[in-house]
Amino acid sequence: MIHETTGSRPWTLALTSVAAFMVVLDSLVVITALPAIRREFGASLAALQWTVNAFTLAFASGIITGAALGDRFGRRRIFGIGFLIFTAASVACALSATPAQLIAARVVQGIGAAIVMPLSLTILTTAFPPEKRGTIMGIWGGIGGLAVASGPIVGGLITQTLGWHWIFWVNVPIGVMATLLLPQKLSESFGPRTRIDLAGVGLVSLGALSLVWGLVRAADTGWSEAMTLGALAVGVISLSAFLAWEARATDPMLPLRLFRSRPFLGANATGFLMIGSLSASVFLVAQYFQLGLGYAPMQTGLRLLPWTAAPLVMAPLFGKLSDRIGRRPILSFGTLLQGVGIEWLAILHGAAGRADGSAFRGTA
Repeated sequence: MIHETTGSRPWTLALTSVAAFMVVLDSLVVITALPAIRREFGASLAALQWTVNAFTLAFASGIITGAALGDRFGRRRIFGIGFLIFTAASVACALSATPAQLIAARVVQGIGAAIVMPLSLTILTTAFPPEKRGTIMGIWGGIGGLAVASGPIVGGLITQTLGWHWIFWVNVPIGVMATLLLPQKLSESFGPRTRIDLAGVGLVSLGALSLVWGLVRAADTGWSEAMTLGALAVGVISLSAFLAWEARATDPMLPLRLFRSRPFLGANATGFLMIGSLSASVFLVAQYFQLGLGYAPMQTGLRLLPWTAAPLVMAPLFGKLSDRIGRRPILSFGTLLQGVGIEWLAILHGAAGRADGSAFRGTA
């Protein structure tokens, strides 16, 4: 492993944060544009969902593989390839003329994100000493929070003024510039020099893809539909086979011994639950504002700002605080606040739905 020099650390922080910014922004910027996409294409609500879900599926099924490829072939090299894929897919999204083309381009974009996101975190954490990582992660999270805060507003503003295609064009100059800077500003680093666990790659990719696809499909067809049940079964079997294989593989892509570490297990569980609940809530609230209450995309983005802007302010502060008092109380306090906030939203929107005659459910 090659550690970054002190002089190159600001560039490391900048470039990895740009990666996080692009991925998070693109997962949210499309949300306020969905009604406009629906009008232009005459797309169904299911097609709108797949515009978001296609990205999520590719990201979920490829994230472990992206990290493993970086360890084996060079993190900077694979990180740069991920940037190129993400940027090229953004162009394809912007040029899409049908829902099918847009969904296909979003799949490729999700693959690029699956490569970029984990490697940005690995490159960043290996560049700084342990005593600085809480602060650095807070800055990285704050920049990600900027993407969360600006995503709905940027999406709404661009959709109203230039058209929804331009929400994807904004990625292109950022991606090109970052790709050109990577070889000059980042040192190459590798993980353990082990063989690629091809069986593990195949099993975890198939399992994640099938399981997430089955869960998404269940919302449209119900839990008893044959293809839904088949996809869920394939997902469970594949992931079970993946765990069994990793337990005996010579060079596993995911060493199961990591899960004996309570901090590792707790941090991953917290991240999974936090991101899952946040992503689902933002999607539904944004659609409720536009389809249920009739707000324009820009108005919707502004109404989401108090929620989405909070990480921008709080992440750096609590990241620095975690260096002093530890990670556990910060994680516990944060997840408690998010749970209370989402429950409060559910109560408010339930009351609003009863008051307005459930307009949103009618449009769905």
